[in-house]
Amino acid sequence: MNRVPGWLLGSALSLGLLAPAARAQEFEDRRFNLTALVGGTRFDRELKDGPMLSDHVYLGGRLSARLKRYLWLEVAGGHTKAQTCDCNAAWTHNSANLMLVSPAWRSFSPFASLGFGVAQYRPIGLVSNDWHNGNFEAAGGVKVRLADAIGLRLEVRNMLLLPSRQWNKSHIDNLVLGAGLVYAFGGRPRDSDGDGVPDRRDRCAGTPHGCRVDAIGCTIDVDRDGVCDGLDACPNTPLGARVDGRGCPLDSDGDGIFDGLDACENTPGGCTVDARGCPLDADGDGACDGLDRCPATKRGCTVDARGCPLDADGDGVCDGLDACAHTPPSTRVDQAGCPVAEVTARENELLDTGRIRLSNVNFDTGKASIRPDAYAVLDTVGRVLTKWPGLVIEVGGHTDSRGSRASNRDLSQRRAVSVRAYLLAHFPKLEPRQITARGYGGSQPLVPNTSPANMEQNRRVEFVVLNKEILKRQK
Repeated sequence: MNRVPGWLLGSALSLGLLAPAARAQEFEDRRFNLTALVGGTRFDRELKDGPMLSDHVYLGGRLSARLKRYLWLEVAGGHTKAQTCDCNAAWTHNSANLMLVSPAWRSFSPFASLGFGVAQYRPIGLVSNDWHNGNFEAAGGVKVRLADAIGLRLEVRNMLLLPSRQWNKSHIDNLVLGAGLVYAFGGRPRDSDGDGVPDRRDRCAGTPHGCRVDAIGCTIDVDRDGVCDGLDACPNTPLGARVDGRGCPLDSDGDGIFDGLDACENTPGGCTVDARGCPLDADGDGACDGLDRCPATKRGCTVDARGCPLDADGDGVCDGLDACAHTPPSTRVDQAGCPVAEVTARENELLDTGRIRLSNVNFDTGKASIRPDAYAVLDTVGRVLTKWPGLVIEVGGHTDSRGSRASNRDLSQRRAVSVRAYLLAHFPKLEPRQITARGYGGSQPLVPNTSPANMEQNRRVEFVVLNKEILKRQK
């Protein structure tokens, strides 16, 4: 018997490989392996002492077929020319084995096998001395990949005798050590990324699992959104739309127009939008359709946050269209928002005298700032003046006799300038070149400054037409 119980070692190796085999990768993608093996046979000591067999060169072959990912069926056979004490002999074996290949590395794959077969000893020329017995075979080794279809196999195989008689001989085991070339054939070509295109034709290695690919292994993306078909949950995304990791379009503002195609990506929620994703505003008031509570606002009106017109003076003419935005309450106004009687009266005054004289334009005491109660009357004047675009007007400021001449002239000048600025600011049709401002102080009283009523009359603002011929033509 061999000093090393080889059959026991082979069985242990087989069991030890069961664990890594379940999690390792495959050595070959080929379906069949054909191996030509050469090595040596080490016969059991008892056989050496009996028939006097001597260890010799072993020639054998292996044919393997893959059943499962890691499980193979293998047919093994071999021959040794055994030298006896008195003649030449031949020792052969044949077996069928289940082989477990542990492809822990793509280029280095341990394996183990267990099987049953038959061994025969036949002295050459002495047929009557032939004998054969059953074998239990255990083998282990490695496959080393050299090329896509070529590899090297290193093997140790132990064959335990299973005699049909004399069971006391069942301890006899023979050991074969061998190396050989493996030729792999059949099955699918190697496909490392599992996309169905063999590595040798795959131009895009590492394709994500699940992607559909073309004939050269590159991902297909019909809608060109950057997410491959097969993983794209929304395969008909419009070109240019931004998508999430699943390939579905994003719509950050929720207006129904996808990001990337949306020209107005921050549209407030609830707004009606056009095909470009921009808010619609049918009445042009700045409040988008869908949120506009007053969707038929006249164009030009100032509106609140809900899109409804503002009317600060409550005269029924919206701010923005109201030419006289400070009309006193309950005053009857025209379509422009100006008092009907006041406009007519000031217009007649202008046509009759070539000027408009106002004694009720109030300023803060000693200052040029116009008080709010004067806004309405100045709006009326502005409304009248805009009817004659060619008029040249002088705004004259007048005071009563109280105070020094210099201070009165300075104060009246500053007040005239304030009135001019108000008209230009509130009536865009008036041009700066049409209107000048001049302060007269108390140099042109209308009546003697002998009473408070007279002094109030002398404190006035006059709008004097400097080119009265235009008034005559319009008249």
